[in-house]
Amino acid sequence: MSRKFAVIVASVATAWSVGALGQQADKERVQQEHKAALEKCRGMQDNGRKICEAEADGAKKVAEAQAKVQERDTPKNRLDLAEAKAEAQYDVAKAKCGDQVGDAKNACEKQAKAARDGALAQAKLDSQKQGAASSGESGQQPAKPQ
Repeated sequence: MSRKFAVIVASVATAWSVGALGQQADKERVQQEHKAALEKCRGMQDNGRKICEAEADGAKKVAEAQAKVQERDTPKNRLDLAEAKAEAQYDVAKAKCGDQVGDAKNACEKQAKAARDGALAQAKLDSQKQGAASSGESGQQPAKPQ
């Protein structure tokens, strides 16, 4: 019996270490991709560089959130991923507004913020629906007997 237990413990330890190594490899891959993307931005100037950096930073945040979902697919991690995507899109859109001036720039920034706020609200709504579905709630009233 103790030999079987030792084999089980060894198997679990091996699986855990392989998982930890996989997570570390994912983190390193994301860091390398981010570094390479920022390197491409160095040759750019002015607002083009800001847009490029916003895209690189956004891609990194989304990749990190996606790795968390792959590691453990929970409603919270899926919400974090949706929020990371919304924030990344907002940061890029806001950087693109930098090419404009005056009222056009203000309108562009307001539109970017409205799009982000809508995406965040939708992500929270989706998360609540997934949470209710996973807990067995349907959100519907029971049918009345006739």
